[in-house]
Amino acid sequence: MVLVRAIIRTHKVGEVLSELLSAGFPAVTKMDVFGRGKQKGVKVGEVYYDEIPKEMLLMVVKDEDKDDVVKMIMKYARTGEKGNFGDGRIFVSPVEEAYTISTKSSGL
Repeated sequence: MVLVRAIIRTHKVGEVLSELLSAGFPAVTKMDVFGRGKQKGVKVGEVYYDEIPKEMLLMVVKDEDKDDVVKMIMKYARTGEKGNFGDGRIFVSPVEEAYTISTKSSGL
């Protein structure tokens, strides 16, 4: 199992979640987050924004589903044909164990 953390633009979340659900990945945790990437924020006119609002999607998926999930997020979270800075990042980490509290069962 792996944990996929995707930090994406807020206006792309609906499309990404819809496509994940359609592809059979309904389990997602969503959080509002703020931060900046390599570009160190954005300057618009005379105003500098160093904390930009984004959404973080968290999903635990089977190892064999990782590539499909990552490709799907990249496709639907991207803005424009070639993408733009600030479109987001995806981080993948191993998950050793997972448990369902109500049933006490392990795994996904």
